[in-house]
Amino acid sequence: MVKESIDALIMGGKASAAPPLGPALGPKGVNIGLVVAEINKKTADFAGMQVPVKVIIETDDKSFEIEIGTPPASALIKQEAGLKKASGNPKEELVGNITFDQVLKVARMKETALTGKNIKMMAKEIVGTCRSMGITVDNKQSAEIIIAIEAGEYNSKLN
Repeated sequence: MVKESIDALIMGGKASAAPPLGPALGPKGVNIGLVVAEINKKTADFAGMQVPVKVIIETDDKSFEIEIGTPPASALIKQEAGLKKASGNPKEELVGNITFDQVLKVARMKETALTGKNIKMMAKEIVGTCRSMGITVDNKQSAEIIIAIEAGEYNSKLN
């Protein structure tokens, strides 16, 4: 059985039969409508962001699998904070704030790409990214949030 793959960058939740997908999928003989619907379902959480997508096609029976990548954590954080860009000088200029629940949402979206072994460690990674972007969490500096996570103040949300 031979598999072929097509990589594309798609606007989250807005895939269509237009380029880049349609022309790439057409010659492969797969049902483009089904592929597009599946991509839109899997990328709905990334609305408004470019999302890397890989369509793996089984050439014998025209079945397909879809693998969805995730945008960078910084893009997800900017979306959660409602920002166009991060701070150019995060030590002196704070540009936004997100809640700890939003930190957890981003951590779960990036779960496969983060190095943390559990949600607590992944949340700390996202808080660290917030620090480098000039974004506070729950209106506190990231160092305070990391201390609070270690002290167990967020355990009810981490379980």
